[in-house]
Amino acid sequence: MIAIDTNVLLRYLLRDDVKQADKAKKLITGERKVLVVDAVLVEAMWVLKGKRYNLNKEQIVDTIMLLFAESNIVFEDGQVVWCALKDYALAEPIKVKGKTKRADFADALIINKAIKYGKIHNISVAPVYTFDKAALLIDGAEEP
Repeated sequence: MIAIDTNVLLRYLLRDDVKQADKAKKLITGERKVLVVDAVLVEAMWVLKGKRYNLNKEQIVDTIMLLFAESNIVFEDGQVVWCALKDYALAEPIKVKGKTKRADFADALIINKAIKYGKIHNISVAPVYTFDKAALLIDGAEEP
């Protein structure tokens, strides 16, 4: 198994630098499994959602689904990523100080990882406290 950094994952997804994208594709579609740790996934989604690429929620969901479909990609914790993706996809927008806000994928991943940590270690990790009003709509989150 190998692991990749965010920039390799982004080149694979975006193909915005053909030379690097070809190298990234060879790694990801090669003979060895490719580990994508949570930090790489979150950082990549932040970049894609940001001002330069401006992907919307549906495009982010589709991108993560594309990664699940890639047979060589292994997530740090695929079950948690899947649960976070579901929570993110279903998150409804809310109004905060006159602006529409949505929980982002990172919020959903943080909450789901905390809950999973509790299950693994047979302890209660609940609730997950946040000041983020949109993240509060995800099951398991509460305001302090």
